[in-house]
Amino acid sequence: MTPAAAVLLLLSPLAAPAAADAAPVRAVLDAQLTAWNRGDLEAFMETYWKSPELLFQSNAATTRGWQATVERYRQRYLSDGREMGQLRFEELDVEVLGPGVAFARGAWRLAFREGKTAQGRFTLLLREKPEGWRIVYDHSSGE
Repeated sequence: MTPAAAVLLLLSPLAAPAAADAAPVRAVLDAQLTAWNRGDLEAFMETYWKSPELLFQSNAATTRGWQATVERYRQRYLSDGREMGQLRFEELDVEVLGPGVAFARGAWRLAFREGKTAQGRFTLLLREKPEGWRIVYDHSSGE
């Protein structure tokens, strides 16, 4: 590709919308953070696709379905007096792959009251559904 062709491609109308389209996806991730940090698991789970086809993978475990994913989070973060902690995302990168499909990746960090921390990486696939952008696939690993 010639330099002139590369410049034309970058300036084409197709290049600009991809960056603009990432804002609604980022808003979903912002909503996740807000819900998590106020301890609202139900609102946090609204960012996921409410479907038995939702796929959540963490380390060696695979969870299928929205309801099973909610129960996984409840067990891990709310049972036996556990706390959800304060969540933050780092190195967040969102890319719109095409109409109605986006990819997000980054690092997550949790801080708990007693000074404990947890951290890991995540990869998300999001799709635009009638109810808005939703996470349809989540691969999160912890260190």
